[in-house]
Amino acid sequence: MNRYTVAVLVKNQFGVLNRVTSMFRRRQFNINALTVSETESSDLSRITVVFGGEEIEKKQLINQLYKLPDVCSIKEFEEDSSVSCELLLIKMKNDTATRDDILTAAKAFGAPIVEYSKDSIILRLTDTTRRIDDFINLMRDYTILEICRTGSVSLEKGSTTIRQAIYL
Repeated sequence: MNRYTVAVLVKNQFGVLNRVTSMFRRRQFNINALTVSETESSDLSRITVVFGGEEIEKKQLINQLYKLPDVCSIKEFEEDSSVSCELLLIKMKNDTATRDDILTAAKAFGAPIVEYSKDSIILRLTDTTRRIDDFINLMRDYTILEICRTGSVSLEKGSTTIRQAIYL
């Protein structure tokens, strides 16, 4: 099964997210990550979806998404021609026996401490999905109290933008 990252530029209106995600559900795609935000224009929102599936079904899904009246443009991102990252907040138990190891790992991954108390340490990491997965797997040797991570956000390298192919 392949993994895809697709950005869907949509009109910023009530119910659009539901219509877009329902298309994934009807096509039986499992969404691995979902990020939604307003764009540089308050009239448009950008929905970035990471999902797994086969190439033929993915192409059919994209064709169906274009038929939705609120969809303005769709961009699929390839790893070598785009920049992608996500954000992780991880709350670790602050234990004197493991604190130095946790802080050493955090420093190696470039994860700053954003909150420190006698009972817990919250670290923040912004990186690729793979590096975040690696960091979480390393932290599993210690006591993870809570994890919160965003979906992937992606931009194509170079001057091309998703707005250059708007179908309004």
